[in-house]
Amino acid sequence: MQDTYKHKGQRKKLTQELKKQGIEDKKVLAAILEIPRHFFLDIGFDKMAYHNKAFPIGAGQTISQPYTVAFQTQVLNINKGDKVLEIGTGSGYQTAVLIKLGARVYTIERQKELFINTQSFLSSLNYEAKFFYGDGYKGKSTYGPYDKIIVTAGAPYIPQALKDQLKVGGVMVIPVGDSEEQIMYSIIRTSKTEYKETKLGSFMFVPMLEGKQNTFKQ
Repeated sequence: MQDTYKHKGQRKKLTQELKKQGIEDKKVLAAILEIPRHFFLDIGFDKMAYHNKAFPIGAGQTISQPYTVAFQTQVLNINKGDKVLEIGTGSGYQTAVLIKLGARVYTIERQKELFINTQSFLSSLNYEAKFFYGDGYKGKSTYGPYDKIIVTAGAPYIPQALKDQLKVGGVMVIPVGDSEEQIMYSIIRTSKTEYKETKLGSFMFVPMLEGKQNTFKQ
């Protein structure tokens, strides 16, 4: 894998486009500028890797468009050392952005193929996270509570288990809706029993599925 001057120039152009779309967090833009998105796509998509679009990554899943990645990350307002639960590892691109910002990432993937391949791939690039194969609706309470939670698939509802795993003062960003369109929500836990929910606009994600794809043990 090579990261050429052309690729770097394409990333610079992409970050300029994201600025025009309202992404203002300089740390997020710096992470997008630094991480080679084409590494996370099949070679056939190399020439299109820095288009602001989602692309298939196998197992019926997609890598989110850069704007969506930047938007969700900006909402979370990642601080160095934050413990972040990611639901939907996918290609690992969003994971890499969180790690680049200094987060301690705990990431769950329910597709066996992606779980195995992405864990190996990210490790080869020295992106260190804790990977889990399992049901994202349940989260990972063993390692909670979390400062931030990010859900990268469209959920039909907001799982209570995820809300329970937020720290007081913690933030979750999650797209909620049917398979055609979701509304992005920011959820802040304001006390042990109270949450503040804010709608942030319409997005498109692959659906968030319950359970595991098949039986697999780590």
